[in-house]
Amino acid sequence: MPPRYIPRAIEPTLKKAAREFPALVLTGPRQAGKTTVLKHTFAASHRYVSLEPPDVRASASADPRGFLHLHAPPVIFDEVQYAPELLPYLKEVIDTNRAAHGQYLLTGSQNLLLLERVTESLAGRAAILRLLPLSQRETHGRTCAAFPWETSSTPAAKGALPDLWNSLVRGGYPELIAEPDRDAWLWYGSYVQTYLERDVRSLRQVGDLTSFQAFLRALAARNGQLLNLTEVARDLGAAVNTVKTWLSVLEATFQVMLIRPYFANIGKRLVKTPKIFLTDTGLVCYLTGLRDPRHAAAGPLAGPIFETAVLLEIVKTSWNRGEEPRVWFWKTSTGSEVDFIVESNGRLIPLEVKLSATPRPSMADGILAFRRDVGARAAEGYVIHPGDTRLPLAPRVSALPFMAL
Repeated sequence: MPPRYIPRAIEPTLKKAAREFPALVLTGPRQAGKTTVLKHTFAASHRYVSLEPPDVRASASADPRGFLHLHAPPVIFDEVQYAPELLPYLKEVIDTNRAAHGQYLLTGSQNLLLLERVTESLAGRAAILRLLPLSQRETHGRTCAAFPWETSSTPAAKGALPDLWNSLVRGGYPELIAEPDRDAWLWYGSYVQTYLERDVRSLRQVGDLTSFQAFLRALAARNGQLLNLTEVARDLGAAVNTVKTWLSVLEATFQVMLIRPYFANIGKRLVKTPKIFLTDTGLVCYLTGLRDPRHAAAGPLAGPIFETAVLLEIVKTSWNRGEEPRVWFWKTSTGSEVDFIVESNGRLIPLEVKLSATPRPSMADGILAFRRDVGARAAEGYVIHPGDTRLPLAPRVSALPFMAL
């Protein structure tokens, strides 16, 4: 019996892109649900071809024109990074009938090389969308919900703290959500090994997989912190250039993201180093050895894990809408900081993330400092916490339960 299908928030965006572009490219980490959502959304109109099997890949590479003639549009080509030679010939076919939209739907798990080829061959012809694992709003069936700063209505706070930490430790990969009895620890172990073997070797020919895996665990331990690659390289006994290469592989395969500091002309020197975040809280917990939700909630990594959950909710929702997330952090040399600054409709929304389920007025201090320095562009701020209380903490600063996101 196949796993149940979980509706994805990106479905309306996929349909819109297919109506407006000749081709669509859906990228994201392996097992995020790219193939499933395309097959589900376009089951009635598109045939499906996977380019992962070696014989299919060889056929596409040896005779691209013949392969495209055999698999005429509308068609889904899965894992197109295995046959990038197809892309120039896709352009040729598309250009014979530019008015036909939604001809080719492509998926790929490697951003680095794939998007470079797409930019070269399909510029102006393909919409490029990204899909990460399930967001909390998708898991809870609220795919169309607006963010609190996008609506005048007060969102309901749902979900108890234990349920939240069970969810964060399990992560957002669709297989684990659709099959709740599946052993998440075994799943992540297999995922990391498969990922190392396939993507790391194919992208950068990394020779020492053991050292690379140690690097991945080192990043998980630093999740949510300022990233000092020199320090990481020293701890691992590796060259800084090697570590930079490894980081580019993780970024290219959507395993990590870097959040940059917000810069404004406020006459203060701001910290320039980015923060590192993994793109799945379950993967963070696996790599740092956190199996039990109670231990995760009470341990030293609880704050960064919860912070990651807030960030991912914003990033996933933005990408599902087909928008580029505009998120920064704010930290001055004098110690004032705000966890996230989100730009929305020209306004800057400061978000402070706190692990305590009991909001206090002092939690708004960073937001108030940001508003003083930035001025009129700063909108109402929120202190996001894991409890169920929503209340004002300061002028234009509210405590907001995480589940209200």
